[in-house]
Amino acid sequence: MKAFAEKYLKYILLVLGIAMLVFGLYSGDAGEVMKKAVAICMECIGIG
Repeated sequence: MKAFAEKYLKYILLVLGIAMLVFGLYSGDAGEVMKKAVAICMECIGIG
């Protein structure tokens, strides 16, 4: 069992990460995150 976990764990995590990324992009979260990032960046440099 340990050999299985060592061999396939990285692939399982990779697939889960890609699935979460696709779900986030599909649900429109990327645009919301970008808006918040721009607002924070503008506040940091004193423009916003």
